[in-house]
Amino acid sequence: MAIKVGHRGAAGYEPENTLPSFKKALELGVDMIELDVHLCKSGELVVRHEYFVDGTQNGRNFISEKTLPELKELNMGQGEKIPTLNEVLDLIDRKAKVNVELKGRNTAKLVSDLVEEYVKNKKWEYDDFLVSSFLYDELKKIKELNQKIKIGVLTINAPESFFRFAREIHAYSLNVPMEKLTKKFVDKAREEGFKVYVFWTPNTVEDIKKAKKMGADYICSNFPDKI
Repeated sequence: MAIKVGHRGAAGYEPENTLPSFKKALELGVDMIELDVHLCKSGELVVRHEYFVDGTQNGRNFISEKTLPELKELNMGQGEKIPTLNEVLDLIDRKAKVNVELKGRNTAKLVSDLVEEYVKNKKWEYDDFLVSSFLYDELKKIKELNQKIKIGVLTINAPESFFRFAREIHAYSLNVPMEKLTKKFVDKAREEGFKVYVFWTPNTVEDIKKAKKMGADYICSNFPDKI
């Protein structure tokens, strides 16, 4: 049976990557919550998908150039504020596993430290976390810092180099978009010992049925109650 993953919480129901979205995902009984992290100017890990905060790629408005107090002044939808990763983890409180996608540069060290903190001091387990990214240098840093953290390698096209890198860092999962999910891909992943994680994003009943039929281990949807 596929693991039910809430994409950016339950993004089909609440503003994505906000505390209400994560709370909704928990209410819908997800097994795992997927979220995106960046490093802001004042040094905190904040949860947001885009690299900027106003809908445009204006350099003045990149998350990396805003402090946390500045970011907290912004409306992420329905009056909700951008949360820190700590705030989200405290809300989830081990009621679901967490897939942390490293969106921004220089996030690996802080995420590794935070995972270690929650394992040592807040009764989480390493198995509660999956760290994924398109930024392969950041994934390498995670593995160098802590071999116990599971890695998911993200790709859009699933080239052979994607498999090669996944082998090199002993990845746990291969994370691919719905359009690249085929039985051939799943079979190849299985042969090499990888889990298959489908993101970006099976939201219809038809796509979810297809993902299950193809043998995906993890299905990440804006509507996790459909999985």
